[in-house]
Amino acid sequence: MALKDRLDDDRSSSDRMSKSTVQHWRQRLLEEVNLDELARLTMAQRRARLEKVVGLLVTREGPVLAAGERAGLIRRVVDEALGLGVLEPLLADPTVTEIMVNGPDSIFVERAGRVHRLDAGFANEDQLYQTIDRIVAQVNRRVDESSPMVDARLPTGERVNVIIPPLSLVGPILTIRRFPRSYSVEELVSLGSMDQATGMLLAAFVRARLNLVIAGGTGTGKTTMLNALSAFVPESERIVTIEDSAELRLKQEHVLSLESRPANIEGKGAITIRDLVRNALRMRPDRIIVGEVRGGETLDMLQAMNTGHDGSLVTVHANSTEDAVYRLQTLASMSDVRLPFEAIRDQIGSAVDVIVQLARGPDGSRRIVEVAMLEHARRGEITTRPVMRFESDPIGADRVVRGRFRPVPLPRDLLTKLFHAGESVPPAFAGAPSPNGTAHPGGRLRGEQSS
Repeated sequence: MALKDRLDDDRSSSDRMSKSTVQHWRQRLLEEVNLDELARLTMAQRRARLEKVVGLLVTREGPVLAAGERAGLIRRVVDEALGLGVLEPLLADPTVTEIMVNGPDSIFVERAGRVHRLDAGFANEDQLYQTIDRIVAQVNRRVDESSPMVDARLPTGERVNVIIPPLSLVGPILTIRRFPRSYSVEELVSLGSMDQATGMLLAAFVRARLNLVIAGGTGTGKTTMLNALSAFVPESERIVTIEDSAELRLKQEHVLSLESRPANIEGKGAITIRDLVRNALRMRPDRIIVGEVRGGETLDMLQAMNTGHDGSLVTVHANSTEDAVYRLQTLASMSDVRLPFEAIRDQIGSAVDVIVQLARGPDGSRRIVEVAMLEHARRGEITTRPVMRFESDPIGADRVVRGRFRPVPLPRDLLTKLFHAGESVPPAFAGAPSPNGTAHPGGRLRGEQSS
């Protein structure tokens, strides 16, 4: 083909990078490579080998492209052959926290707490199905009409949910939640998720072995907060973490991570969070950390907190600290052990010391909006007593959330508990004298190693 004809055929840049073009070069690549030889290479070597082959094919048979377009075409073709196609650059983008594929032509991503639609898409529904199959095959699962819903986890930690027709009416739906980066409490303070005094107080709570519940809606940063607070658990303690998808990354040496397992294709072999909580009690844990309680395991967790496993941490979906209490009551009642409602309420009042409430603002920011301790008398109602609240200013035209963290002096019994544990209290919260008659000194943000 003459150079002029090749230029005329490829005049539009959008045509150069069209989906059909990528599919064409992917097919030509499969015809050229030796799959047996490729199987003996590492992933990095495979990618380098395929990029070289695609480059030669484009040079020999393809249109004349600018350097950037040529590199982009090669990358997309190799991504289709080895990775997850158009999702590969999104997974490589650290600013993307969630990827939502609503059919082959509709892809949304979340960045900085806000959702944006992308221009990219899959060539067709078959290509989307191939990508889904490639994802679920990594965890020995399959998705078809007999099993149209799948939860999986990528090797790099991302959580994946797939639902396909006939349950979905818009085609295959793929949702990928990125593995959250581990943040320290100091980093969360710098990001405005809490103030310095609140960070010091929560660190003291963890070291003093108070039982904490981290509550909030979806995407408010509960797992991130749980991971940050877990850094203050002493190195000498044996920790068991229990999650649906292993996301926690604790820095301590003696950490045992357990992950639930869904049922297989025959509907058998499921291992639930409740099964793991019960098993954890036989593992001599000093602390139990549950990624999220959603059902009957809540009662087992409350009983563990009441029987010597102080300092445990859990998360729960709730929109306020009061809602968190009612939510725990409802979840605990889902257990197969039928207990009177008053007995469940007493279990919660005795087990839970503090609730940390998170929320996400209109600007996508995530922060602690309330820290409350529970007050409860036997056979009485549970009340929440705030010790810190975030007071928000009126939202302006820029939709940015501004405000201030308002501390409240801690009650005497909580001050006494912290004092007996050898923990100091930030001055903003030390409104009452300590049990020995002196004011509590200010606390410090520190891990156990630097104590």
